[in-house]
Amino acid sequence: MSESLAVNNLSVSILSNKDANKANQIIDMAPPFSINVAPHIEALQPYKPGRPPTELMQELKKSGIDGLVNLASNENSFPPPQSVQKAIAEATVNLNRYPDAGGLLLKTKLAEKYDLKVENVCLGAGSESILGSIMKAFLHEDEELLTSQGTFIGLYVLANAKGAPLRTVPLKDYSFDLDAILQAVTARTKMIYLCNPNNPSGTIFTRAEFEKFIAKVPQNILVIVDEAYHEFAESNPDFPSTVGYKLPNVLTLRTFSKAYAMAGIRVGYGFGHENVISYINRVKLPFEPNLLAQAAGLAALEDSEFPVVTQENNRQGIHYLTSAFSELGLNCVQSYANFILIEMGTEAAALDLTEKLLYKGIAIRHLKAFGLETCVRVTIGIPEENAKLVDALKMILAV
Repeated sequence: MSESLAVNNLSVSILSNKDANKANQIIDMAPPFSINVAPHIEALQPYKPGRPPTELMQELKKSGIDGLVNLASNENSFPPPQSVQKAIAEATVNLNRYPDAGGLLLKTKLAEKYDLKVENVCLGAGSESILGSIMKAFLHEDEELLTSQGTFIGLYVLANAKGAPLRTVPLKDYSFDLDAILQAVTARTKMIYLCNPNNPSGTIFTRAEFEKFIAKVPQNILVIVDEAYHEFAESNPDFPSTVGYKLPNVLTLRTFSKAYAMAGIRVGYGFGHENVISYINRVKLPFEPNLLAQAAGLAALEDSEFPVVTQENNRQGIHYLTSAFSELGLNCVQSYANFILIEMGTEAAALDLTEKLLYKGIAIRHLKAFGLETCVRVTIGIPEENAKLVDALKMILAV
């Protein structure tokens, strides 16, 4: 028998132990719950990020290893700027309130920075969230998404979750082959996804290549250019920052996760034609990004020094690591991002290196999930992390 308890003038029913046990018995006797799902959801393989650092730490401690250098997730090894940390702390007093649903302050600041109108800016909980909204808004029935093999794995997951036909062409020298993508366009192609610099290879296509490509793309095809790592490539005069072109069928995605060290708070943004942006805003989740993320983004945009420090650390780290890899006989790809791809030749060799480094307290990423099973990806760390990686490689490779 249940009892009734008055709490703040509300009547709350409480099950006795006997009634609760009886209810649990009824649930245990019920047939297994089942529900039909769409075939593309049934077949969907969820995105598998690198193993959580806490889980890795626990496993390593069992082997007597204390500490982990995580070079597996393309994160910034620096903590976020003090200004960002302060803004987040100050914003916590308003956690009982919903954030600005339109993110107007952050959109306005981004529009000013890039000489755009507010209507040209969209926001999301990371650029992946915006990418999901783009698919929701623009991909219908049998319309196709066209991209390359060996690019951002989150794209494949989002497309499969949508049930959208996804076609790919091979990488060329670990880079997007824009000519091959053009040749693969059909009447069903609705959207083309490009990642520049490409994750996980770190390569770029040049300004000349992009201009040749975009001049031939039909105007009814939306070209999404994911520039999550643009801060590490923009010093190269050949890098095409697509925001500056202001083309009606080009949508640029960016994030605060990398150069501003804000991966944990999830705030991304996109630039495009106001008609395209308006449809994205219609389908995006309300109150996204959250209150803390919006405050952090505003503070980050006021900090012009932090990304410069990050870029310089990255420049020095790439030079140091690529030189060391070459001396160790490792075949790495020239990178314009905050990571380096190493071609190991076989999947077994890639797995072996990943496991041996892990048991020296260093995590890197095997790229089988990206379709590059013979490769690994190494994030650029701070100098002491990079040095520890090189020392470990020397021991593993006996050089």
